[in-house]
Amino acid sequence: MAQAIIGLGNPGPEYRDTRHNVGQRVVDGLARTLHGRFAREGGHLVARVRWRGEVVSLVKPQCFMNVSGPAVARLSPKLGLGPPDVIIVFDDLDLPLGKVRIRMKGSAGGHNGLRSLIEALGTSELRRVKVGIGRPGRPGEGRDHVVDHVLSPFYRNELDLVEAACSEAAQQALKLVESHSSPPL
Repeated sequence: MAQAIIGLGNPGPEYRDTRHNVGQRVVDGLARTLHGRFAREGGHLVARVRWRGEVVSLVKPQCFMNVSGPAVARLSPKLGLGPPDVIIVFDDLDLPLGKVRIRMKGSAGGHNGLRSLIEALGTSELRRVKVGIGRPGRPGEGRDHVVDHVLSPFYRNELDLVEAACSEAAQQALKLVESHSSPPL
């Protein structure tokens, strides 16, 4: 059974190390750990790896996060995937920096990339691994603060916490792969 771990982010070197690209950072770490090499496929970067006998596609969409849904919807059938076979990894403003949370379904919670995926795939029952990037300032502060925050790189004193969170997020994503591929008892 094919599965994919999709790391949300924005394309291009200017976004690579930003908070908004933490999902792709997790997928990059998985590729290193599982010895995967990314190649262009359907306009995206895809690495096929094996995890405990399962083939897993690691995907970095090469479109802007907020419009990633249609691109992922076009790629999924080419990879033999339906919505239940997809794990989405992305940043979450409402989680403290470094916190990781798993959800099996739910709303987009204000995350435009996730909203795009839910609309394009036609379901909110998507497995997700959310990595906390913290919210700037106080809740309710202007949108400008949020945009600047998500598109900024992590501070040097945050990097150890971020790397630990990315490692935990990768482990959680692999646990989701295992639990999806286990035969029912």
